[in-house]
Amino acid sequence: MDHRNLEEIEVREVAPGAKARFVHSENMTFAYWNIEPGAGVPEHSHPHEQVVNVMEGEFELTVDGVTKRLGPGSVVVLPPHIIHSGAAITDSFILDVFCPVREDYR
Repeated sequence: MDHRNLEEIEVREVAPGAKARFVHSENMTFAYWNIEPGAGVPEHSHPHEQVVNVMEGEFELTVDGVTKRLGPGSVVVLPPHIIHSGAAITDSFILDVFCPVREDYR
């Protein structure tokens, strides 16, 4: 069993105003994001399946050109290779789960 406290994991600023802590299992990556208002990630795609879980705040997610405003409790499943982007409307705490592992986040 690999047990950790999230507060003890190094914070990485992946994009201006978008900071994350990463946990990797054998097959998945868990990204715990704290995103400032107006910050986010530009349009991109990747070969990973992604599940977006909005825990706190308001977040705009654009998937294949369609924008949705998400709030606490929102869950979105993104298939591999789909073009998407996002931006925080308010301070946001988001848990992204990726499968397979995001080697670029190790």
